[in-house]
Amino acid sequence: MTSPRLEQQLRFILEADKLKEIFRQTLCTQSRRPENDAEHSWHLCLLVIVLAEHANFRPLNLGRVLRMLIIHDLVEIDAGDTYAYDEARMADQHARECVAADRIFGLLPADQAAEFRAAWDEFEARQTPEAKFAAAVDRFQPMLLNCVSEGVSWREHAVTQDRVLKRNAHIAEGSAALWDYAVQMVQQAVDAGHLAPPPEST
Repeated sequence: MTSPRLEQQLRFILEADKLKEIFRQTLCTQSRRPENDAEHSWHLCLLVIVLAEHANFRPLNLGRVLRMLIIHDLVEIDAGDTYAYDEARMADQHARECVAADRIFGLLPADQAAEFRAAWDEFEARQTPEAKFAAAVDRFQPMLLNCVSEGVSWREHAVTQDRVLKRNAHIAEGSAALWDYAVQMVQQAVDAGHLAPPPEST
C-alpha cells in the first residue's frame, strides 16, 4: 500500500510537470520558439554550475542556489509568466505568486512544504549571498538569450536600453562580472539595432 507521504510527493511532482506548458517571452536561440519555464529553470541551474566562480561571494552553498532556481518559477503554474517589462502585470506579481506558492508547495508533506516555501521566500527577498547570485543568474539568462536572438522580444514590446539596464541592475549584487558583461552585451545589441536606445538619445 502506498504511503500518504509518497502520494503527496507524487501529486506535487505531477503538478510541477505543468511548468513545461508555461511559455515565456524569451526565445530559444535556434528555433526562435518561446522558451518554457521548465527549460528556463534547467538552463539557470546549468549557468550556476558553470559560472559559480564569478559570484561576488565565495564559497557559495551551490545546493541552496540550485534549489531556489529549480523551484522559484513553479508559482507560475498558477500565476502565469509575468513579462519583466509589463508594468501593469508587475504591480501585483508578488501577491499573485504568494497565493500560488501557498497552494503548490502546500501539496507536499508539511516539512517539505515549509522547506520549499522558505527557499522561495529566500529567493524573493534577495538578502543572502546565495539568493543574490540566484537572482543575478535569473536576470542574466534572458538578457543573454535576447541578445543572441537579435532582441526579438525587446523589439516586439518596444523595450529600450534604459529599461533593460534598470530592470536588471541587481545582477551586480550577485556578480559584478556578469553585470559588466551584461552592460557590454546590451550596448552591442543597441549598436546592432536589436534594442532601442533610451528615448532621449533617439
